[in-house]
Amino acid sequence: MVGIVLASHGGFADGIAESAQMLFGKQDNFAHVILKPNEGPDDIRGKMEKAIASFDSQDEVLFLVDLWGGTPFNQANALLDEHADKWAIVSGMNLPMVVEALTQRMMNANATAHEIATAVVQPAEDGIKTKPAALMPKTEKAAPAQDESGSAPKKSIPEGTVLGDGHIKYVLARIDSRLLHGQVATGWIPAMHPDRVIVVSDSVAKDELRKSMIREAAPAGVKAHTVPLKKMEEIAKDPRFGDTHALLLFENPEDVLRAIKAGVDIKEINVGSMSYKDGDVNANNVLSMDQKDVDTFRELEKMGVKFDVRKVPSDNPGNMDAILNKAQTLLDEQNKK
Repeated sequence: MVGIVLASHGGFADGIAESAQMLFGKQDNFAHVILKPNEGPDDIRGKMEKAIASFDSQDEVLFLVDLWGGTPFNQANALLDEHADKWAIVSGMNLPMVVEALTQRMMNANATAHEIATAVVQPAEDGIKTKPAALMPKTEKAAPAQDESGSAPKKSIPEGTVLGDGHIKYVLARIDSRLLHGQVATGWIPAMHPDRVIVVSDSVAKDELRKSMIREAAPAGVKAHTVPLKKMEEIAKDPRFGDTHALLLFENPEDVLRAIKAGVDIKEINVGSMSYKDGDVNANNVLSMDQKDVDTFRELEKMGVKFDVRKVPSDNPGNMDAILNKAQTLLDEQNKK
């Protein structure tokens, strides 16, 4: 496994490491070192050497540093001299860069430092956005792709066209009251490789602000849409989506049950987060339920739906039956009061 060292002037590396581990959990072979105002080059170099020595292996090391030509970069560069064939440095560190590095390492244990260094550059650049969008510097747009006749292809696909096998592919269906947020964007999307995120919710589909926020939260290269349940039923039956690999997001189990009964072919549901509302009990630290939620999960269970209880891909799966039993006990005690 590639060892990753974050290095910066001041506490930047410490903060960005904390943010990354909020998304991915505690990481092995992952270190962050900082140059304090009263320290010099030898101090930061010593911290780098100590960090590398703590890794399981020193064969592959990637430095992510804040500033090209700064003291952390210069000291990493000096260490790199004897290992240039396997070690690498990338400057301009930001959170999307660190997230991509951890994702690449998680998805491919045999990835090299050089391969990860190449992979993190584009996500780091794509992470720079402005609002209003018009503030972004203008870049030349690539010419539209052409078909064999030399004409740009039409955007719309005629109704009745069958793409692939005519059936949409669900790479993940997840219950998460926060819908598309950091854990989904930086954890599940890189792990499951959807080309489209579909939020399925009648209420959110009517909320233009939330719809806009969901579109903007999608990582580069992935489209995000919000549809009511009736529209999801139509999409599930439309053969034009046969080449689509979709990640579905639901706010609650009741919407999942309605979707399945309407013909959406969901065999497993990832249970990620359910925020507290009046009448709920806390089944664990991220799942709050009322009696309707528990009953719905039990009905899904009877229908043969499997449950994968994880916030992020690196978590160990939770025991859904134990969670539901605890929730039911707490609800029974609540009703007795």
